[in-house]
Amino acid sequence: MTGFVMNELAVDRATADQLRRDYWHRYGATLLGLVRHHGVNPEHFLHDTHRLPGLEGRLSTSPRDIAALRHLPGRRVVLTNAPRHYALRVMRGLGIEHLFHDVIAIEQMAMFGQLRPKPDRRMFRRVMAQLKVPASRCVLVEDTLVHQKTAHGLGIKTAWMRRYARLNTQIGEVGVYHPAKPPFVCARINSLQQLRRFP
Repeated sequence: MTGFVMNELAVDRATADQLRRDYWHRYGATLLGLVRHHGVNPEHFLHDTHRLPGLEGRLSTSPRDIAALRHLPGRRVVLTNAPRHYALRVMRGLGIEHLFHDVIAIEQMAMFGQLRPKPDRRMFRRVMAQLKVPASRCVLVEDTLVHQKTAHGLGIKTAWMRRYARLNTQIGEVGVYHPAKPPFVCARINSLQQLRRFP
């Protein structure tokens, strides 16, 4: 993503990385800042930043994860700020595509002619309306705290996936280490198996 910003805006790596982080913190998605402030074409951005040659060779899952997903009650829906083709590619690479009932990708998060990806409150409400499920019956399993905070504010239960957490001082980034459980997180989990004991 940083490479895309460098090429698209003709800036050095440090500036591109700073813009990427700033827009992510300000809008919840780097893409939104690039569109709003630089007129970047969303389709071009999504295509270029999600090509990732050889991705499938770096993906892995376990029989325990697959079994845990299979036994979760209710509908399982992937809600992602990534493009649909990328989400499906990852799911196929992991061998889990058949375990989900639907994929809602960033292309489907447009409202009134503008993209409204996570953590947009309106988008969460629209998804629940489309699925015909009240917030109290939804669980958002996420590694991004800002998305969890918004979802919890709407009455959605939240499970913070910590498996990929790395030491980092910037609270809110994907995979950021946070020593305590924030009040908007219902449960911290490190494995999909723990979802079976989720309240």
